[in-house]
Parts: sequence; structure tokens; C-alpha cells
Amino acid sequence: MNRQSSFRCNFGTRGSAGRLLFGLTATVAMVVGMAGMGAATAAADAVIATVPVGNTPIGLSVAPDGSHAYVTNAYGNSVSVIDTATNAVVATIPVEDVPQGVAVTPDGSHAYVVNTFGGHVSVIDTATNTVAATVPVGSLPYGVAVTPDGSHVYVTNTFSSNVSVIDTASNAVVATVSVGFLAYGVVVVPDGSHAYVTNSYNDTVSVIDTASNAVVATVPVGVGPYGVAVTPDGSHVYVVNTFDQFVSVIDTASNAVVATVPVGVGPMGVAVTPDGSHALVTNKTDNSVSVIDTAANAVVATVPVGNGPYEVAVTPDGSHAYVTNSDDNSVSVIDIAAAVPDAETTTVLTLPASAVKGVAVDLTATVSPTPDGGTVQFLDDTTPIEDPVLVADGKATLSHAFAEAGDHRITAVYSGTQGHLGSTAEVGTITVTDDGGGVPGPGPGPGSSGSADSIFGS
Repeated sequence: MNRQSSFRCNFGTRGSAGRLLFGLTATVAMVVGMAGMGAATAAADAVIATVPVGNTPIGLSVAPDGSHAYVTNAYGNSVSVIDTATNAVVATIPVEDVPQGVAVTPDGSHAYVVNTFGGHVSVIDTATNTVAATVPVGSLPYGVAVTPDGSHVYVTNTFSSNVSVIDTASNAVVATVSVGFLAYGVVVVPDGSHAYVTNSYNDTVSVIDTASNAVVATVPVGVGPYGVAVTPDGSHVYVVNTFDQFVSVIDTASNAVVATVPVGVGPMGVAVTPDGSHALVTNKTDNSVSVIDTAANAVVATVPVGNGPYEVAVTPDGSHAYVTNSDDNSVSVIDIAAAVPDAETTTVLTLPASAVKGVAVDLTATVSPTPDGGTVQFLDDTTPIEDPVLVADGKATLSHAFAEAGDHRITAVYSGTQGHLGSTAEVGTITVTDDGGGVPGPGPGPGSSGSADSIFGS
């Protein structure tokens, strides 16, 4: 039997096209079969390990210290614990029927696992890797998120159209918040003030005030919103729209969509890197992960992974991403640095218009976007001026006294560093006089992107 059609409840049609929204499967997976959009540059060498886990891995959460990843195996009724140092499974924990969502508390002491068909949340003691408590919640629960202070857990209940709020001290439900139908994803913003919940049937996101546990806003997004993640500064929420094949970017100050980003076919999960620079989106039908540059809100790379990638989580140091492959019972480990292309840079010179022979003046190169690493070699025509200067916070400054009068054509070559390409500034001119007739004054030179080849020739 095809497991993706073994339990399916259709919820009718809406709109002139009479579109079918969801078939709830035994994994509460959405059936996806649409034509896709174009992919960005593939980063095929970015997967550094593939870890065998249990039957139909879905949910994923990495411990706050980055030491372990917790994977729910929906058809194995278990949780696999991966040691991230060795990328090997070190424990398998039995839980209830069809575990899917999982979240680790901020102190790393417990993992909350949503058992969709069991209608409960299993609370795992991570020190012993045993179930320490079981909490009844709503009908067909799915998503889970822990508040930053670890005091409460928010669980989406797909069929009861609400969110259960669990007090972690008592492991009891202390509030129930009504939201839309087929509530799947949930994320709590870094300051703990609000939770964002995707309502897949309603094509909306509910915004919950966690102080009052009331919905304070409803944000229209794309068709079939599913996964959801927030940037580390809390300014934006990224929502995956499975049927539209794009990501909606919500400004949390206005609770309005400010950008949409096309991704692959059958997008499901999303995670944002700890520095906020990129969002990673799993494309279940494409068997890939789209890497979004959050500054440009554009896909800059596509990483092939296993079959049926579902959820994604990033390690706290931002070095690796873990992806559950639901159709081949494995987890792909992505080296994020290898997956993300280096950023192009622009180097701009700031020079005095004139100088006196033998009197030191400052030559400054400013590199953007701002790297913290690499060097700048200042050049007088093609002759290096002293040694290369280290770049700190995007700037390199050299104090230099010219030994000869005349016009000096100055440029600067940035070497590049990890994550940033090199670039060469356009030439600026300093007029050096013998007798002090020139009056030094700062003036920016023009900038250009590229590499050192642009001045020396390829």
C-alpha cells in the first residue's frame, strides 16, 4: 500500500478552480504534485554525511549545545538520537503513535515530541533518553515550539483548530488557543512575546500574544502554509507555502507580507541560520533544499539531498543543517559553508587629493558587504605599497609617506575571505608635491566589484 494515501481525508474544494487542499496522510503529510520553478546553482558537494534512522523520519530538533539531533520516526513510533560529532545514532527512544513534531527545551534537558495519532506529547529526559511524562493535547497534534525561557510549549492541533499551551513545570495544558483549520507549523519569536501558527486550510498565519494566549493578528499568505521559522532578531518570519511553491516573508512589526521567494517543488520545512543570513527550505518533491539569502530574499543555491526531505534544523553554531528524508529513512547533513556561495564584494578607496613628499597620509579601503577577515594590498600603479593590511569590520587603513613627487595612481585589492569574494577598487589619483604646495584633503575613490585579475589582467 502507498503509505501516503493509506489514510486520507479530503476537506472539499474552494474557489473557482475547485482546488483540493489537503489529504491528511498517516504521516499528516501533504500530497504534493505540482510543476516546479527553476532552481539556483546546485551545491551537490555540500552533503557531508547521510545518517540512517528509523521508519519515515519527519520532525527534527537540535539540542542548544549542538551535541545531539532528535529525529522523529513517524512509522517507527520512535525518536532517533544522533551524536552530531560522529553523525551516528546513539539511542532510539520508543514513543507513541506517529511522532512528528519535536522541540528541545532551551536548557537541553527535555525534548517534547508530538505523537499525532496518539494525541499526546511525550516528554523525553535527554539525560536518560527515556520518556518522563506524557501530556494529552488536542486532535491530531503536529507542530511544537518551546518559549525562549523554557516555561511553555505550544502544540498545534490540526483537526481541533487550536493550539495547546503546556506548562513545562507541571507538564499540563494550561491554555487552549483557537486558530485556523489544519494548524501545522508553529514558532515562537526570540523575545517570547508572540507565536506564529500556519493554518494550512485557511491560507493564513495566526499571531498569538503569549502573555494573553489570544490571537492578535491573522496574516494572509500563500496556498497551504506549512513550515515556519523566525530570524534571530525576531524581525521576520519565513512561511513555506506548499501548494504555491514559494515562501512568504512576514515583517513582524507590521504583520504583513513584505516579500515572496519562489523555491522548489513541494516545499515543507524551513529553518533560519543563527546569524540570520540564510533560510533553508526543504523541497519534498524535488529532493532538495533551497538556500535563501535573507538580505536579498532570493534563492542562491540548491542542495540535492535524500528522497522526500521534510524538516530541517540548523546547529547553534550555524555550521551544519540536518534534513530528514522521509522516503529513504535517513538524515542528510549539510555543510552550510559549502552550500552557500561566497558573496560578491565591492572595494572603495578613500584617498587624500594631494600629499607632501615624505609626509604620511592615510589610504583607506572599505569593503562591502562587511567582511571581518582577508587583506587589502594597496598598489601604486602596479607596485605594492608596503605589506597587505588586515581587514577588520570591512575596513583596512594604511599610513604611507610617498618618496617621489608627481601623480600616483592608487588602487586596492581585497583578497577575499571565507564567505566573501575578492574585489578591486577603481583607481584614484594622489598628487604628491615637493614643497607642500598641495593641501591634503580626503576624497573617495570609485569602487568596483570583481577580483584581483581586473588590475593585473587575467
